[in-house]
Amino acid sequence: MAIRIQMQLNEKLFLRDPQDTKLGRNIIRHSILLIDEIGFEQFTFKKLAEQIESTEASVYRYFENKHLLLVYLLCWYWEWTKFQLDFNTNNIDDPCQKLRIAIATIVNTAKRNATIDFVDEDILHKVVVAEGVKGYHSKAVDQENQEGFFATYKSLAVKIASFITEINPTFSYPRALASTLLEMAKDQTYFAEHLPRLTDIEVKNGDLRQVEELLLDFAFRLIKPESLDAC
Repeated sequence: MAIRIQMQLNEKLFLRDPQDTKLGRNIIRHSILLIDEIGFEQFTFKKLAEQIESTEASVYRYFENKHLLLVYLLCWYWEWTKFQLDFNTNNIDDPCQKLRIAIATIVNTAKRNATIDFVDEDILHKVVVAEGVKGYHSKAVDQENQEGFFATYKSLAVKIASFITEINPTFSYPRALASTLLEMAKDQTYFAEHLPRLTDIEVKNGDLRQVEELLLDFAFRLIKPESLDAC
């Protein structure tokens, strides 16, 4: 049975929050599927409108352009990941365990069996892996950052950085490592699936365990190599 979880996203991303209406939720559902199918470059509001049997004008009532729609999807994914991370680390005191959970969560967010009816987390994960970098590698990134578009992503990185600092308060680069882990989670998945000579891991049938093992090894060897076994 579907549940209703309302993600609180930056209002400047949309003209009308698609989560509030049946048409809006349909736009989100099918934009994820269509971007995964044809890629963001080929994706247009006209094609999306045909997919949902509506008009192009109706899509524009929710989003000014497809870039903002992509950023909205990314923010939704990051918010969902943060929700999962907060839930999974609640009442956990051991910082090593919290970081392990954090890495498992950012790698496997799509595998958490969410029942939100208008978002297929597995497909959205594929979109984030393949298209995510396009959301913030743009000429408008500085302005969009000032508008708070990436606040959730930064909040997620700060939370992971706090776990790193708990493990080793003298570690000099907790935020850099946290953001690297977030990027590695999708980059190494992408490389394994499409550019395998750029990585040492394999991803078969959606099994991301090797990605998780890579991030764990990378993180703990940097943070506290002298006591790796203790973590």
